[in-house]
Amino acid sequence: MNLIAAVDRHWGIGKKGRLLVSIPEDQRLFREETLGKTVIMGRKTLESLPGGKPLYGRKTLVLTRDPDYRVKGAVCCHSVEEVLRAVEGTAREHIFVAGGEEIYREFLPYCRTAHITYIDYVYEADRYCPDLDKDPQWIMDLETEEATCFDLCYSFRRYVRRQG
Repeated sequence: MNLIAAVDRHWGIGKKGRLLVSIPEDQRLFREETLGKTVIMGRKTLESLPGGKPLYGRKTLVLTRDPDYRVKGAVCCHSVEEVLRAVEGTAREHIFVAGGEEIYREFLPYCRTAHITYIDYVYEADRYCPDLDKDPQWIMDLETEEATCFDLCYSFRRYVRRQG
């Protein structure tokens, strides 16, 4: 299973239900990585998407506590165990955990790889991704050269869970 996120220097991911920043190259990478794959997200993350609808070309699993919640084009699950049953038979490398904060924390133990857009800036955030730089179970094994979007510097990083 993969985690995919855009984070600031403090691993902030959002504020008041919105992403901290929109970087076109990050959006392109997300689209390329997840197209044709399975994406796991929370209800609030789904509702923050354009039109509050699942992303085109992906199987979307939405984790929600609301037993009556339904959304066309997505599979609604009500526990981590239910999500795991729903992805049985799907290759782990074709499953992406896409947020928000609670979903990242709940599924991190099942992830083996993390695709992180690291933004070299500190935003005022109220939602965070687990800081993999401080987690001894994870190691960064790849980082692109720094790129810029207007005055923002960012890089793409890949983290892998240590074996053993």
